[in-house]
Amino acid sequence: MARIKYYYDTETCRYERAKVTTSDVILNMLGFLSVAFVLSLVFVLVYNTYFESPTEAKLKKENKELSKYYEELEAEMGEVNNVISALEERDSKIYRKIYEAEPLPATVREAGHGGAEEYKRIIEKGLQDRKLVLNTFKQIDKLKRKAHIQNQSFDEIMQLAKENSERLSSLPAIQPINNPDHTRLASGFGLRINPFHKARVMHSGIDFAAPRGTAVYATGNGEVSLVKDKSALQTGFGNYIEIDHGFGYKTKYAHLSKIDVSEGQQVKRGDVIGYVGSSGGSVAPHVHYEVIKDNKKIDPVNFLMQGLDDNDFQQLLNLATRENQSFD
Repeated sequence: MARIKYYYDTETCRYERAKVTTSDVILNMLGFLSVAFVLSLVFVLVYNTYFESPTEAKLKKENKELSKYYEELEAEMGEVNNVISALEERDSKIYRKIYEAEPLPATVREAGHGGAEEYKRIIEKGLQDRKLVLNTFKQIDKLKRKAHIQNQSFDEIMQLAKENSERLSSLPAIQPINNPDHTRLASGFGLRINPFHKARVMHSGIDFAAPRGTAVYATGNGEVSLVKDKSALQTGFGNYIEIDHGFGYKTKYAHLSKIDVSEGQQVKRGDVIGYVGSSGGSVAPHVHYEVIKDNKKIDPVNFLMQGLDDNDFQQLLNLATRENQSFD
């Protein structure tokens, strides 16, 4: 029941009943609604400032997850780029040199990344993170281009290999000992600590550590051009073999315990030519292996191609680049 309101009439000196008009009711309602609207607006603003709605919380969580996935994608693209770069380096510095092919210039490897129309389509979509998306597309496009160029280069190398089968079979392309887990490479090519006088000197080959008597293999087809038996002399290479593979390539196998070939003998890749020992200037059983091209000693690890995938080769490369103490 509505409350009845009165007012004091000064003329009659009496309390008179107040009459409520329709306009008064409307004005009161409008005032109430205005105050309620303002208060609601303030409440919503305060709530949105200090509290997240379920939708906002969900979107923030999704954005956080997307950022994490993008970082992982970027890392994966970086790894792929590193693999392609390693292949490009081996292609230019090893494979193309072996077959006397001109290296691909950088202008060819880096030419023309991306399509303007494709990038324009992404920009026109008006995505909030279009810069991020655009950058990712550009990186992927660059990787695809580099991979395509490298694949074409390998096709050319394969054709050269088919045309030069004799050269291919003569290349010193395998490891000189059985090394299934790729851990026997003990010291690489370059400046290393000499085990006798402890100075850093040029180590002209790579050392493969193995038990005495382990078989040593010819790494390519060729003719045994030199056999030296120096088992009684505890300096130098001790018992060692040199093989002439033709095309300017020779290999040397030193510190052997026993030699199974003679000068002038024809050998094929994988033939047993001797056994691991520690003859000559050696501190432990191993085979010191050298590759010589046009009378210049070069890094043998670059020729360890056959029977290795990229991960295997990278493992050997990591071992070969350590600046540690050599075995001779």
